[in-house]
Amino acid sequence: MFSQFAFSIFEESITQYHIKDDVYQSFTNPYPKDEIAHLLYRKNWIDTVQWHYEDIIRDPNINPVDALVLKRKIDASNQDRTDLVEYIDSYFLNKYQSVSLKDNALINTESPAWAVDRLSILALKIYHMNEEAQRTDASPDHLKKCQDKLKVLLEQKKDLSTAIDQLLQDIENGNKYMKVYKQMKMYNDDEMNPVLRGKK
Repeated sequence: MFSQFAFSIFEESITQYHIKDDVYQSFTNPYPKDEIAHLLYRKNWIDTVQWHYEDIIRDPNINPVDALVLKRKIDASNQDRTDLVEYIDSYFLNKYQSVSLKDNALINTESPAWAVDRLSILALKIYHMNEEAQRTDASPDHLKKCQDKLKVLLEQKKDLSTAIDQLLQDIENGNKYMKVYKQMKMYNDDEMNPVLRGKK
């Protein structure tokens, strides 16, 4: 199943990141560029680094200048994340381009890649909630709450994985079709963001 394959790539990425646990560490993709695993690994690495950016920027004692630099990094990371989702959707579009649609074929509320995006974030939630549930310096109440939350996350993983695999099966069988809308973010565009336009 694709969801199981993708989740294993996400786990690999998360584990590799946490060897150094440093947002400024160098990135190496172990998978060839022409494989979907390459895109999945890169996608999750972006998510993992951004997860830790978000932790750092919430430091109440952070230097405002450092916070602004970090905010710019988060903005760039969000753009990279969106780009990777579109690359992953391009993979699915290419894979299923020759499928004959049934007359009553339906469109889904989200593309496969955006569902995979949620699975990548969920992998991070599971990893970090599991860490919290095993802390030796936390109270029993904290550990219990985190263990309960972890159970919910694992149930969510099961449901989301099932939904992703069902969607891909429906697309492959012609029961559903993909229609991808490129992200039309305006705040990064020099012509559409009035603040940026005013500074040109």
